[in-house]
Amino acid sequence: MIQDTAPNGGRTQAQRTAATRAKLLDAAVDSLVEHGYSGTSTQGIAKRAGVSRGAQLHHFPTKESLVVAAVGHLVDRRLQEILETRPDPEHGFETLMDAFSGPLFAAALELWVAARTDPSLHEAMIPLERKVSDALRTGCLEIMGDRVSPDHIDLSIEIARGFAVSALMRTPESDREFRERLLPVWKALVMK
Repeated sequence: MIQDTAPNGGRTQAQRTAATRAKLLDAAVDSLVEHGYSGTSTQGIAKRAGVSRGAQLHHFPTKESLVVAAVGHLVDRRLQEILETRPDPEHGFETLMDAFSGPLFAAALELWVAARTDPSLHEAMIPLERKVSDALRTGCLEIMGDRVSPDHIDLSIEIARGFAVSALMRTPESDREFRERLLPVWKALVMK
């Protein structure tokens, strides 16, 4: 039997470890969103998380390992949130587009841009990108079922990512108009 608390009534080592990691991961995402990759430092993340530099280094020895783990953590959490809402299959494409928004997208975008010129970050991002693609594909299949082929799901993920990047240069109103105009065209191209 696994104990939820230590014999003295406090938290177990595993609970303290999980809490420290969660604080660091959340602080890393917040820092990426607020300061970008170049403005994010492990010292700043440790301070924001309220943990010692030693604790940060124990869990994540490099900036790359910390920020990549943070985005991976957010991917898991976001997919779970999306699937728990039980999205309507008729609105699967809208749900996919919404997945490319908020802190997850902002943090991931910071890493994608930085990875272009940072070989060690690029290398660290490869497994994360596989994880993101797998999570998106799994979520789309669960939401849309066999209404869309696997190749069309992959194409749709790339289209949604492109929509999200180009939306950075549009106002919310013009983005809404852009989506309303092009979403039916996209659906018509890929629906069975």
